[in-house]
Amino acid sequence: MKENTTNGQFYDEVEVARIDKFVCAEMQRQIHRYIKAMKGSKSMMELFEESLATLSIPEREKAIAKYIDLNRKVISGLDWKIVLTRAMANYCDTFAYLLTLVNDRRKMVFYLNRVKDKYVRFHEVFEENGKFGIKDHSGNIIIPAEYDFLRSPYVYVDDLRTMPVIAEKNGKLGLISNDGKNTVVADFIYDDIALRDQPPYFEVKKGRKKYLMNYKGEIAA
Repeated sequence: MKENTTNGQFYDEVEVARIDKFVCAEMQRQIHRYIKAMKGSKSMMELFEESLATLSIPEREKAIAKYIDLNRKVISGLDWKIVLTRAMANYCDTFAYLLTLVNDRRKMVFYLNRVKDKYVRFHEVFEENGKFGIKDHSGNIIIPAEYDFLRSPYVYVDDLRTMPVIAEKNGKLGLISNDGKNTVVADFIYDDIALRDQPPYFEVKKGRKKYLMNYKGEIAA
């Protein structure tokens, strides 16, 4: 048994683990709906599924949370109680037991908080001395406040790769990684960088010339 130190209640570890698993499946379904609503193709859905297939449940939870962070409309208007109730229904053997879970207010609050803590993990841009950086959902600095402008790429990337951030420094634009190491992906030599909704994802301008650039900072052929 597992004790919740917030309210002193005990929770069955097996129950928690199984509901976590079924919530994860519901969140995958929610992303399917989002891709479909965005006119995404079947291949996009399959690519997303393939990317999750080899991951453990905790790894899937983190991957889905990262996806949602870059595609925040996924959870726009989402009824978290419905997500949780569907997960509980998959766990329960009988309708009577489902009603027992759903009507247990403390348990519902416990699980709702648990679900949101796992999947709503938004990064945020912060300002310091007139410069901008990015913190993760826990407040850890993943990009230091060294830039005049930052823009996270809000696009759905269905193989769950980490996308670089558009940044401005000394009047020029480049791409940097949010790996916590301030890694430069594309040098600060461009006059403009625009985001695309399909590969290679970036259109860059240098002088009068325009190029397409992939997420690795490579000019596309």
